[in-house]
Parts: sequence; structure tokens; C-alpha cells
Amino acid sequence: MNCVIFSGGKIDDYEYLKKYLDKADFIISADSGAYHCRMLGIKPDVMVGDFDSIDGCDFNALKDTGTEVIRYPAEKDMTDSELAVEIAVSKGCSRVILLGATGSRLDHSVSNIFLLKKLLDSNIEGIIANEKNEVRLIRDNITLKREDGVFVTLLPISGDAAGVTTRGLYYPLENAVLAVGSSRGVSNQFSEDEAYVEVKNGLLLVIISRD
Repeated sequence: MNCVIFSGGKIDDYEYLKKYLDKADFIISADSGAYHCRMLGIKPDVMVGDFDSIDGCDFNALKDTGTEVIRYPAEKDMTDSELAVEIAVSKGCSRVILLGATGSRLDHSVSNIFLLKKLLDSNIEGIIANEKNEVRLIRDNITLKREDGVFVTLLPISGDAAGVTTRGLYYPLENAVLAVGSSRGVSNQFSEDEAYVEVKNGLLLVIISRD
């Protein structure tokens, strides 16, 4: 089951992000992500959060459609986005895409990227997407379809990533070590129609970016 989560970060181009909704089986609005749902004319299946940052009009507009509301106290141990991820995991979703998960609050942006680890640990494919970027986290391998005008960046987290091998990228790697703090894996490009990325030890962020 494919799940889309709307968080309250910035979204500039709703038309571009509609492609992620085409195969959505379940939609969750995390707090002020309700604004994006309203702008897109979407009825989410669930609204979750403490609702401290949501506009009353957005909240009421979705509540009036019959969307399930799960309210938490403001003093809690998880962000609203993490609460939404917990729901997606509990529903047995196999793929989760977080939209509106990046923006001016760097703390929330980084925290949301780290939610990819929670999804990975649950054997769920996780993607954080905006108009310019797609971010994934892998511990084994991934095949990427070529896109024009994009960069492919590989960044290790939680320690060095060892045994990194790539095919179909302009700057190839063969059983390489990407060290935390090094920019070696930044801004590669496609050289073939598909690219293959493998890591044998460690966790690797795979970021597709465009200017």
C-alpha cells in the first residue's frame, strides 16, 4: 500500500507533486500539512498532530469532510511527521512519500530526513520529495531511472559507508568507502539510462537533485 504524508513545510509547485499522488492508497495530513491538502482539494484519510500550528479554516475544512482526527498533546515525544509515519507503519504501508517535509526550519527538515531510517527499519520504502529533490535511504542497493538535468548525490550517515559500487554514473565507484564528513559523493550525474548504486556496509542517502 502506498502512503503519502503531507507535512507543514513549504511547497511551491503543487502541479509537480501531483505525480506522487497518482498511486496513493492512503493519505495522512500531519498538523499544518492540512493546508496543502486543502489547496490540492484532497481529503486525507487521517489528520494527526497536536494541531498547534494549523489554521482553523484548514482544520475545519478537512474535519467537515469526515477525515479521521487523531489529536495529541503539544508536549509529546514525537514530531507530527513522526506520528504520521507511525500510522503509516501500523497500516502496513509498503511505500511512504513525505511531501512538505522540508522548508525554512532546518531542524524539522533534518529530523524528517532521519525518519527514512525508521521506515527502512520497518522494511518500508521511504521517499522525501519536493520540487527539486528526492531523498532515499538505502542499506543494500537501488536502481535509478535516468532523468535529464539532475544530480545524484550519495551521502553516508551513521558512520562511513563501505563497499559502495555504482554503475551508470559519470564518476563510477568500485567497492569504495564514503566517509562521513567527505563531499566525495556529491553531484554525480547519469551516464546511462539507468544507474545502479550498492552499499555493503552502512547507510547511504541517495539524493536526486535539480537546480
